[in-house]
Amino acid sequence: MLKRMQSILALFIVVAMTAQSYAQPGFGSDANPVIVSATASTSSVQPGGSLVIAVVLDHQDGFHIYPNDPVIPDEMGDFAAIPTTIDLTVPDSVTAGQVQWPEPHIAVVRFMGPPVDLLTYSGKAVAYIPIQISPDAPLGDFSIDIATFYQACDDTTCFPPTLDNQSINLTITDTPEAIAANPLFDNFDPSAFSNPDTFEGTQGSTTEPLNNQRQFLGLFVLPPIDSAAGIAVIALAAAFGGFILNLTPCVLPVIPLKVMTITNHAGESKSKAIKLGAMMALGVIAFWMGIGIPVAFVADFVDPSIIFGVWWVTGIIGLLIGVMGLGIMGLFTIKLPQATYMINPKADSASGSFMFGMMTAILGLPCFGFVAGALLAGAATMQPWQVMIIFFSLGFGMAFPYLILTMNPKWMNKIPKTGPASELVKQVMGLLMLAAGAYFLGTTMISVASGQGWGTPWWFKAIHWWVIALLGLGAGGLLLVRTIMISKKFGPRLVFSVMGILVATSGVAIASNQTSHLYHYFWQPYTQEALDEALANGQVVVLDFTAEWCLNCKTLEATVLSRDPVKSALLSAGVVPMAADVTSTSAPGWQKLRDLGQTGIPLLVVYEPGNPDPIWLSNAYSTKQVIAAITKAQGQ
Repeated sequence: MLKRMQSILALFIVVAMTAQSYAQPGFGSDANPVIVSATASTSSVQPGGSLVIAVVLDHQDGFHIYPNDPVIPDEMGDFAAIPTTIDLTVPDSVTAGQVQWPEPHIAVVRFMGPPVDLLTYSGKAVAYIPIQISPDAPLGDFSIDIATFYQACDDTTCFPPTLDNQSINLTITDTPEAIAANPLFDNFDPSAFSNPDTFEGTQGSTTEPLNNQRQFLGLFVLPPIDSAAGIAVIALAAAFGGFILNLTPCVLPVIPLKVMTITNHAGESKSKAIKLGAMMALGVIAFWMGIGIPVAFVADFVDPSIIFGVWWVTGIIGLLIGVMGLGIMGLFTIKLPQATYMINPKADSASGSFMFGMMTAILGLPCFGFVAGALLAGAATMQPWQVMIIFFSLGFGMAFPYLILTMNPKWMNKIPKTGPASELVKQVMGLLMLAAGAYFLGTTMISVASGQGWGTPWWFKAIHWWVIALLGLGAGGLLLVRTIMISKKFGPRLVFSVMGILVATSGVAIASNQTSHLYHYFWQPYTQEALDEALANGQVVVLDFTAEWCLNCKTLEATVLSRDPVKSALLSAGVVPMAADVTSTSAPGWQKLRDLGQTGIPLLVVYEPGNPDPIWLSNAYSTKQVIAAITKAQGQ
């Protein structure tokens, strides 16, 4: 299960990076990370003469590209740096020599791990290409086409490769102009003209023929976002991300909401099922479009999942899900006010189906948060209409499965609609919905306590997990016992008995794990004063940003931070594990998060003694990466 979730998280990160890549300078923006220009030492040359072309690679601050022959340190593993190449197309009477590359400089990069020193080109880097003219070259004008291929990166992200094309117009004449002094060419080595190897095999061709790697990568250079192809690519990527949201732990616990909506109408007319399914899909899309509007038109962004830090939001969501669960189980028959039917879980009206879709989308927000930083940072440089396309596509991708199921209700025919089996499905689904409601109500209590500064015992944060466990135990036990009573066939008994056991035991296992984690809690609460004091005392600080509503945080805490060897490293001498709990919107950790240039969680940050700036931070990390970061901070 963990491997599956890691794959899902990785795929979702790709979606966010795709959106971010489009938003980087160079993709629909006038501010390119690298400005390429080409200058000739002279505009005219006589037959048999020579000249030099300077290709200037002018990098914005914080950006770099890789040398023509990249050297990758062992600690970066299989990282594939794209080499920079310069290719010239010249007439047959012109010979282009080998490129004189500039000296690379050290850049500190943080690609999915601790900082690494890497040789790169940065600042103003100039490459020189010597040019010789054949003695029998015809007089007249000619041009040299220059294709520069590179990949721009900052210290954490590499953007899609770029192919920049330049052209220089020159003249072959018997009376060339005198070559004026130009400091741009001061670093050119003129001995190239006396070295026969410089021009060997290059006449009438490019200085560095395109290799297979470049041809392959060139096929995948993303088209500009303002082109039809670019819009299609980013829309598909966002739609795929929306589809993946259905598989995350944020949405999976309330799948009964969606399944019941579809199965309740599968036996009715196909046109009605399609209508209600379309309204449910519109509800999903409307919610994400609503999220997209402030992102598109507001300059400063935060992680949308911060909404779960607002106690009354989680409280209302928890109550609604709980009421829906009781309604499915048939435990109330009171006729509700007309407005309440908009949230009726039967979704037997267009408005009810629409609200049902919005509720489904809302529950995906906690698992959307961990990529929100990358997605929203990318959206910051996009046009509003481009941002809205992203969020519309994300909503459509999330809603797509329900559209398909309502258009093909026969696929759901195996789910019983009447009789004891139907009642069992409703009872089990109702209990699971009550468990989901308990999760949100528990988060509400913790958020209120945190926001008010109440001192609470360690077990206070574990109560709702045991309520969830008991409801899961009831749902699993009911499924196990009633299946054996209802069905006489071995297959259904086996399948649903196993499902019942998994449901019953998983809730208890999670509650036990959370209780143990809280009882043995070794993390110090974050304050800026505590952080400064620890660093001043020569200690390594590992700062974990977490929240009760962040299921991704809980997963990383359980699978990485609370297990050896990371746990032992956190408890070792000279290391201070510190937690910034941002369950409440008033928590001081939010300001620290903004100071670090981050908008979403989970986030783990490692500081070395005496240094207020982090040496490593990551939103998704492995045991090996955390250990490596702590070791580096210790100076080992």
